[in-house]
Amino acid sequence: MRHAKRLTLNLLERRWPRFAGRPGVVDSCALAGIIIPIDSLFTESTDMPSFTPPLRDFQFVLHELLQVSDALGGMDRFAEIDAQTVDAVLEEGGRFAAEVLQPLNLSGDSQGCKLDAQAHSVTTPDGFKQAWDQMSEGGWLSLVGEEQYGGQALPHYVNTCVMEMFNSANQAWTMYPGLTSGVYAALLAHGSDEQKALYLPRLLSGQWAGTMCLTEAHCGTDLGLLRTRAEPQADGSHKITGSKIFISAGEHDLTENIIHLVLARLPDAPPGSKGISLFIVPKFKVDAEGRLGERNPVFCTGLEEKMGIHANATCQISLDGADGFLVGEPNRGLAAMFVMMNGARLGVGNQSLGLTEVAYQNALAYAKERLQMRSLSGTKNKEGPADPIIVHPDVRKMLLTAKAYAEGGRALAAYTGLLLDQAQHHPDADVRDESEELLALLTPIVKAFLTDNGLIATNACLQVFGGHGYIHENGMEQFARDARINLIYEGTNTIQALDLLGRKVLANQGQSLRKFGKQVQELVVAHMADDKMAEFIQPLRKLAEEFTQFTMDIGMSAMSDADEVGAAATDYLRAAGHLVFGYFFARMAAVAHDKIAAGSDDPFYPAKLQTARFYFARLFPEATLLMQTARSGAANLLDTEQALA
Repeated sequence: MRHAKRLTLNLLERRWPRFAGRPGVVDSCALAGIIIPIDSLFTESTDMPSFTPPLRDFQFVLHELLQVSDALGGMDRFAEIDAQTVDAVLEEGGRFAAEVLQPLNLSGDSQGCKLDAQAHSVTTPDGFKQAWDQMSEGGWLSLVGEEQYGGQALPHYVNTCVMEMFNSANQAWTMYPGLTSGVYAALLAHGSDEQKALYLPRLLSGQWAGTMCLTEAHCGTDLGLLRTRAEPQADGSHKITGSKIFISAGEHDLTENIIHLVLARLPDAPPGSKGISLFIVPKFKVDAEGRLGERNPVFCTGLEEKMGIHANATCQISLDGADGFLVGEPNRGLAAMFVMMNGARLGVGNQSLGLTEVAYQNALAYAKERLQMRSLSGTKNKEGPADPIIVHPDVRKMLLTAKAYAEGGRALAAYTGLLLDQAQHHPDADVRDESEELLALLTPIVKAFLTDNGLIATNACLQVFGGHGYIHENGMEQFARDARINLIYEGTNTIQALDLLGRKVLANQGQSLRKFGKQVQELVVAHMADDKMAEFIQPLRKLAEEFTQFTMDIGMSAMSDADEVGAAATDYLRAAGHLVFGYFFARMAAVAHDKIAAGSDDPFYPAKLQTARFYFARLFPEATLLMQTARSGAANLLDTEQALA
């Protein structure tokens, strides 16, 4: 493997000179001391739980489906990046996830985080600090960062795939760097030049970590009610006083400093969300050169006892006159924080996508080995006392549900990464604007649809294990527990549904939705005459037409009663999710058919077609039921005083 490692590193250095002479993402496993043969990493294992990076599917989605190199080919920023470069980075990311992060997942869940109440310090589970250091040395935090701050300027779609694997391996650990990346993005967009120079290089390097401090005990989603105060000081700083709850990664022992982004009110702030400002509040005070000073009075006063993600410190935070530094303009903090929040919503969808994949992998391996009963159509395992449970149709239904939700989610997540790259870096302003608009439309679907699906999939995969799935050591119940939070934080899925229907569709008279619908229509027209594609194109065409009318009907109802939006929104988002998944599965089926027609004998392509057939036959029809229930109106929910007395 050391020889293969050098070849990979040399490949990247030739194709991408910025890697030369420095430890980078491709050297992370060497720094971690991993010397196992590379082939053994991707060999199916029966040890539970385990994780195999889905590299072949990444290659399919990026290079065959989305053709990312062509999509970004006109951008100078990505001119040196080709498919081999991308694949090499993903291979190393998968290796780090499988060999460094995954072995810490089960033990981290059992051990959890420990608070020293007197010192206000938190100790993370064994191995977490070492994994952070290895990640930092490997450059994984800096993948998409700007080169001027020490970043590697890779495309966002690469980072999306890497983070999916990290989430499969260890969601609780991955939240620490995920929040740090969010702080980086918010400060890059809204910080002053001095703030960027001080904080961004240290966040990208992993020297410092970051958090977002929004929620207070009396207000969750409704941030207009927050009470944390910011008192201006003569030197331009502010004294921040208040308390926050549910602060993920709010205190830990992974880094020398933690940079909190805190929402607070100035003394003359207007009421509600228009009076919120954003402040940098470091755990340790720092001077202009980045040297650490005395402890800032921002303390963890308690750890939440949670259902899942035990290895991530979910903190109660007290600020007692802590030094804070305004980010952006006064009373415009919510707009600045939304950079981090929107990224976090995409990230949370990615968390559930990762859990969907790893749960599926383990359930599939178990179903192939677990002997129980005989097939209804006759014995399949004649040499054994029973057949493996994978012969049973309902077991296959559960497995295929998880597989379909993983593969559909991967295509959507990678596409949103590509949209983000185009929105930020495409030379054509029209392409930038349209990409940003489509990304805004799809963000609530990524967050809510993928997390709903993740809970469905992890529960189904636990069910495949039967009683053994309920036992901690097999790992399946942890996947289900960890997946449950993803429907709640970063804006509950109902909030995402209201955002989609109210803000992203009705507020602009369906303009953004029509732009996505145009892509669907182009696909339908391109394959309408292809008999092999009829089983995918016809249901997609039918749903697209029905969804257009459905949107108009909900819009008309909302004009006379705004509660109709609230009553329909959750069903609307899930139906929209199926429309999006149907579009990507039809595109994937078209690619698979083309490859087979061109003479490929790779079993990957028939497998993709089988998964697409299952999705359209068994999961896609849910959209029709959802439109029916949404059309039933608000009365059966609101005219219920006696039922809810």
